[in-house]
Amino acid sequence: MADFKPSAANLTGVWQGLYSYANSGEHTPFTATLLETGSHVGGSTHEICLVEGRSRATLFALVDGIRRDRAVHFVKTYDGSAGWDHSVAYEGAINEDGTEIQGSWRVRGGMTGRFLMTRPAGKAIAVKRRAMAKA
Repeated sequence: MADFKPSAANLTGVWQGLYSYANSGEHTPFTATLLETGSHVGGSTHEICLVEGRSRATLFALVDGIRRDRAVHFVKTYDGSAGWDHSVAYEGAINEDGTEIQGSWRVRGGMTGRFLMTRPAGKAIAVKRRAMAKA
């Protein structure tokens, strides 16, 4: 079985991410599933609400954006889960091998922060596939 290698030319795949707020060192993990077609990037995210005083509900959002070379811009719009229904604008840069996106996010009203998204390189995925095939 050939190794799967994420292509820097395509962002399709499952990404693990973290975002943080500009005024605190806390970060929130999330998972994004992206599908890139042409220059359009779409998909969805889910995360556990970690805001103090709020339920630890799972928050779901849709992603809609564009990609130009190594730059990606998208808007994440929460679906109303646990009362979250706002949108967040993301701007990021993709690393050379297409396994990392990092950049900044902002919400209308001035709240900002940083984010990092990663996906496994080819060898890690190939090892998991071989283990699954043997099971």
